[in-house]
Amino acid sequence: MLVPIIILVVLVLLVLFVVGIYNGLVTKRNRVDEGNSQIQVQLKRRYDLIPNLVNAVKGYMDFEKSVLTQVTEARGNAISAGSQGMAAQAQAENVLSGALKSLFAVVENYPDLKANQNVLSLQEQLTTTENQISFARQHYNATVLEFNNSLQVFPNVLIAGPMGFSKREFFEAEPEAAQVPVVNLGS
Repeated sequence: MLVPIIILVVLVLLVLFVVGIYNGLVTKRNRVDEGNSQIQVQLKRRYDLIPNLVNAVKGYMDFEKSVLTQVTEARGNAISAGSQGMAAQAQAENVLSGALKSLFAVVENYPDLKANQNVLSLQEQLTTTENQISFARQHYNATVLEFNNSLQVFPNVLIAGPMGFSKREFFEAEPEAAQVPVVNLGS
C-alpha cells in the first residue's frame, strides 16, 4: 500500500516539475515577443516621422535629391523586411539608420534648413525615437539571451525541444557600431 503512494507522489512531483519548467519557458518566450513588439512600435513611429522629415527638407535641397531618394527607399525596404525575420529586419534598419545619418549630415550644409522649426522639431522627434529604438533593442536582446539560456540548461533542454521551443535571433547592432570613432582635435 505504501509503494503505490510513493510512486504516485513521485509522479505528481515529476509532473509539477515539468509543468514549472514549461510555464517558465512560456513566460520567457512571451517576454521576448513583448520585447519585439516594443521594437516594432518604435520602428513604426520612425517610419511615420520619416516622410514628414523628407517633405520638410525637400524644398530646400534641390541638389540633394539622391539623399532623399536613398532615405525613402531605405524606409520602404525596412518596412518590408519586417516579415522576413529578425536578421533581415535588423540589416534593413541599419541601412535606414545610415541613410538618416546622411540626411542629417546634408541638412547641416543648409543654414536656412537648420533654422527651420519644423525640421528641428522633426529631427528632435526622430532622435528621441532612435534612442527609444536603441533601448527597445537592448531590452529585446536581454530577454532573448535569458530565453536562449533557459532553453540550453539542464533539465530544461530535455523539455524545450519536444515542447516546440526554439532559439530566437538577436537584433544585431549596426556594423559601424563596432568600430571605435576617431576624434581629431588637431586641425
